[in-house]
Amino acid sequence: MTDRRTVIADAAIATIAREGMRGFTHRAVDRIAGLAEGSTSYYFRTRESLIFAALARMAELDALDVGDVPDRGGEVDLEALTDLLTSVMRRWLTVGRERTLARFELTLESTRRPELREKMLEYGTMFRLMAEKTIAAAGASEPERRGRTLVAHLDGLALHELTRVGGGENELRAACRDLLVMALA
Repeated sequence: MTDRRTVIADAAIATIAREGMRGFTHRAVDRIAGLAEGSTSYYFRTRESLIFAALARMAELDALDVGDVPDRGGEVDLEALTDLLTSVMRRWLTVGRERTLARFELTLESTRRPELREKMLEYGTMFRLMAEKTIAAAGASEPERRGRTLVAHLDGLALHELTRVGGGENELRAACRDLLVMALA
């Protein structure tokens, strides 16, 4: 059984995705969670603590989606890596769509709230390090810079797909492969 704090964090993610930060209130989260009014504020007294709970839950779920990138001891199979990356991106654009939308909402909010930016950087470090490790294992030069660039490009790809500017499902794998080829060049 899922604990109440997790239910509320999940509802907070959904609220941010559906209503944006302007519609993000304790009452809205209560409604989406199907809880009695006041339940969310009992567990998370401030809006900030609720935002941080949502962010921590997003990082937890993202980590589960990504899993462990296989360490091939210096050998990287581009096609297998492309399949893995495409699978993660597809998940973030479908069943994880609300989480991805919430991440972009919080990213924009963090430009005005230094404490949120700090937390987002902290949680994002895990994914940047994973990208760096993968790029380094493939023997690419400047893995730190290329890993950061790969993550930034993936964010852009996700934004384009969410807003229907991108090429859709047919081009998602090709785009992921192109990004990996550039990162490994």
